[in-house]
Amino acid sequence: MIVAEAVGGLLAAAGVRAAFGVVGSGNFHLTNALVSHGVRFVAARHEGGAATMADAYARMTGEVAVVSVHQGPGLTNAITGLAEAAKSRTPLVVLAGEATDARSNFHIDQDAAVRAVGAVPMRVTGPAEAARHTLEAFRVARDERRTVVLNLPLDVQAAETELGGERPERAAGTELGGERPERAAGTGPGGERPDYAGASELDRAAAAVRESRPGAPAASAEQLDGLRRLLDGAERPVFVAGRGARHARAELVELAERTGALLATSAVAKGLFRGSPWDLDVSGGFATPLTAELVRGADLVVGWGCALNMWTTRHGSLIGPGAKVAQVDLDLAAVGLHVPADHGVVGDVAEVARALTAGGERAGYRSPELARRIREEGRWRAVPYHDESGGGRIDPRTLTIGLDDLLPAERIVATDSGNFMGYPAMFLDVPDERGFCFTQAFQAVGLGLATAIGAAVARPDRLPVAALGDGGAFMGIAELETVVRLGLPMVVVVYDDEAYGAEVHHFGPHGHPLGTVRFPPADLAAIARGYGFAAVTVTGPADLAGVAEWLKGPRERPLLVHAKVTGDRPSWWLEEAFKGH
Repeated sequence: MIVAEAVGGLLAAAGVRAAFGVVGSGNFHLTNALVSHGVRFVAARHEGGAATMADAYARMTGEVAVVSVHQGPGLTNAITGLAEAAKSRTPLVVLAGEATDARSNFHIDQDAAVRAVGAVPMRVTGPAEAARHTLEAFRVARDERRTVVLNLPLDVQAAETELGGERPERAAGTELGGERPERAAGTGPGGERPDYAGASELDRAAAAVRESRPGAPAASAEQLDGLRRLLDGAERPVFVAGRGARHARAELVELAERTGALLATSAVAKGLFRGSPWDLDVSGGFATPLTAELVRGADLVVGWGCALNMWTTRHGSLIGPGAKVAQVDLDLAAVGLHVPADHGVVGDVAEVARALTAGGERAGYRSPELARRIREEGRWRAVPYHDESGGGRIDPRTLTIGLDDLLPAERIVATDSGNFMGYPAMFLDVPDERGFCFTQAFQAVGLGLATAIGAAVARPDRLPVAALGDGGAFMGIAELETVVRLGLPMVVVVYDDEAYGAEVHHFGPHGHPLGTVRFPPADLAAIARGYGFAAVTVTGPADLAGVAEWLKGPRERPLLVHAKVTGDRPSWWLEEAFKGH
């Protein structure tokens, strides 16, 4: 067995189920090794798209995903997606071929390139170290929630290694991309410790990593007592849950019942408290007027697995004068990083909330009148607005409310970046925290379509909805072919104002020329049909009938909705963002 084959087999044995990439000579054998060991491989049209697809897949499944890229330009093409994943602490292993000879056209300092965007560079240095380095990359990605780039020099990939053997556990009944038998890591079908005597060396090597997964740090009694005192003394507590709390809905809802807290989320955890009468939806720039009022009126704000960054707190303005702030996080460095914190607890969100639940219930912030206000005013579609549709263009609020009424409730929404993004993010409802995928830690335009593809691969049971601006649509347009090739019944909505709208609204009011950020009309519906999509152009509410017809049909082809939207004014969230520039 050569090293390239061993690396693919080890990652499969460690638990990797999906990989995304673009195959070249430097990662050809690596990728085929993943496939031969039962890992589903999704071929993207651009490495940047592949990295973001893997990022979205990992977010929606909680698993480590793999990205496979060619040496040199294959890696540099993926860099923007890797920066987003690294900033978001997404667990990825990136397999990158590497040309170590400085005379090669493909040679760059790959370590420096990935370190610059926050990823962790590692390397397989030789055949004897292949297993150790590969499994360490997987462990760091999984346990430390890092994006790891595992450099694989071409000569090392081709070298023979003694690590090998048959893989009887995987071979039986495993189809390409198929599901593996579900069982707890390190246990047999009945919960007993498995006998690896008949397994291959690959399985035995990976078993040690599977069985060594550490638990979360336990919060100290002193930290728990401090937070308990803050909760017991609060009259108007608000919980803001982030990505680190997406597994802890039940525990947080129960603790909020006891303390009378209202429930909000950061954008990445949207949907976590859906169905609760005390759900304020998203805090921060996307917040409704009511949510902003209630968060600002809190005397205690607790961030649960949430950074409480400038977007979630509107540059700190949602933390009221005199309000106490507490944070619960796995990482002590996250406490107080963005806003001053009065108290920090290091530990798993669910475990901390469970430890604090005992005791009697208090009304806290809750009242029948407030429940009525949340019910009547708690969503953006309940906020009155003047419909500006007309002249061959549709108001993005009217468009998105219409889509929300038409699309099935079981959906997964992914948005790109731009002036438009608040409309799909807030007016398209989602069923739970697994219904919204938001790759915006780097604020890069052009990731939205790839995000939707990765999320769709992770959750094939839901209708994927990609919401893009025209700028992001053109940046990621090659991946329309990937949507068609994979047979995804996706709805791609393009909010087309024929401009980079954020720049128009940022610089236009100051009299600056805008010729560099405005563009002529383009028939995106026709372009999509060329890729194999069904398509409708929407210039007014009546045109949404085309979406309704597609939904009634077999959905054999994905649908692109080319919406010509009004663009005379910035969205509400952009106006808030400008205050911080």
